[in-house]
Amino acid sequence: MKIPIQLQQQNLEELGSRMPVPTYNRTDNKIGVVHVGVGGFHRAHQAYYLHQLRQMGEASEWGICGIGLRESDTKLRDSLKTQDHLYTLMVKHPNGKIEPEVIGSIVDFEMGTTNKERVISHMANADTKIVSLTITEGGYNFNPTTGKFNFDNPDIQHELHHPQDPITIYGFLTAALKRRRDAGLPSFTILSCDNIEHNGDMTRKMLLAFAKVQDADLAKWIAQEVCFPNSMVDRITPVTTKADIDTLQNYGVHDAWPVTCEPFIQWVIEDKFSNGRPAFEKVGVQFVPDVGPYEKMKLRLLNAGHSVLGILGAIHGHTTINACVQDEVFANYLRAFLDKEATPILGDIKGINLENYKDSLLERFANPNIKDSVSRICSESSAKLPKFLITTIHENLAKGGSIKFATLVLAAWCYYSDKEADQHGRPLEIIDVLQSELHQAAAKTKNDPLAFIKQENLFGNLAKNNRFVEVYTFMLQELYKNNRITKMMQSII
Repeated sequence: MKIPIQLQQQNLEELGSRMPVPTYNRTDNKIGVVHVGVGGFHRAHQAYYLHQLRQMGEASEWGICGIGLRESDTKLRDSLKTQDHLYTLMVKHPNGKIEPEVIGSIVDFEMGTTNKERVISHMANADTKIVSLTITEGGYNFNPTTGKFNFDNPDIQHELHHPQDPITIYGFLTAALKRRRDAGLPSFTILSCDNIEHNGDMTRKMLLAFAKVQDADLAKWIAQEVCFPNSMVDRITPVTTKADIDTLQNYGVHDAWPVTCEPFIQWVIEDKFSNGRPAFEKVGVQFVPDVGPYEKMKLRLLNAGHSVLGILGAIHGHTTINACVQDEVFANYLRAFLDKEATPILGDIKGINLENYKDSLLERFANPNIKDSVSRICSESSAKLPKFLITTIHENLAKGGSIKFATLVLAAWCYYSDKEADQHGRPLEIIDVLQSELHQAAAKTKNDPLAFIKQENLFGNLAKNNRFVEVYTFMLQELYKNNRITKMMQSII
């Protein structure tokens, strides 16, 4: 075992004998991208693509400044700062092979909770051409049923009355764009990289709704000048574990917060940018006139598939996604959902063979070295399921298609939210901003079988649809009575 070397800029030459490291001069980087929400996915995806461009001797004007808007981001900021913003990306292959590489495209990190002025200044700087986002589905502050902006959010109300004291992404964006407009600078592109259908369109709609109330003249300028390309992103990136850090030590590197991911990576973007962009096509990014069909495919197959396995697997007692797929009942159930409920609403997608894509999903989910936790997949289900799964139920109800596979997941979500334990009584880790509301609604199920589904902000009018109610009620009663999720899954398949 090699003696671990601290990951820092001054040690890159020595580390280069152990794994690939940045070969470019990181001190000549201009900050061209300000990225909000520097989680594992961003570091395995967008930051990796920019790193590849830098390794080719290009994109020196596209350095990344990371932004954290939550107190919980402080730990990552501090870890990266001690490492000169370097980190290790560990690509884990199904055969057990691990490919570590040091990534150097992030050059700064600021916290919006403690230094708001520096965040606004970075966004407003003339060198910044793109502000990109991975703020999770819940960060967009809209009602998933109506699609309207949530003005009741107290942070939003504060920002509307105190424009120079931003808290949310909308407050920071409007403050920075106002400065650019007033200085006669061109706007930056706002690039959403989150799992929301038509993510660019949704970001534009929400920002304009906010800006029209805060500053109507600024809203007009944003509508005319700012581009919001839609994009589809894909790479499975599980939460970093202590075992990952220990594994990296065996390679001779001490990294406080590496990132692990699968080999697969994909990014499809509409080529609509306000002020230039990196030459991402040189590293495999696909630019298309309409990303909609690709977004819908990924959300309704991959993301929905993850949620199907996650909710059902949590109740059964599986702890990782690969364990779910290695269980024949779960693998067959997932494939049946993909084939019978998700695929029929997708239509043809140019350049994509859906059967091959679904085959690849099961292979990716089964990767034994990724071990994506069920608890991560189930986290913030209240933000995920309306976009990934419940929309599919609504569309299949409208066209007379199958709904039984997705409906069992909703019945299981009610059970999951009520019991907060698996079918063996073992407590589950519930991570959801609406945990209390979900638990309270699910707890009323004994007296009102539809109590959980009556949350219209999540489910729309499903509680008023007779066909859905009949299927859901039967499944819910069977689940509570028999307490055996696999038995129900087998009966549906």
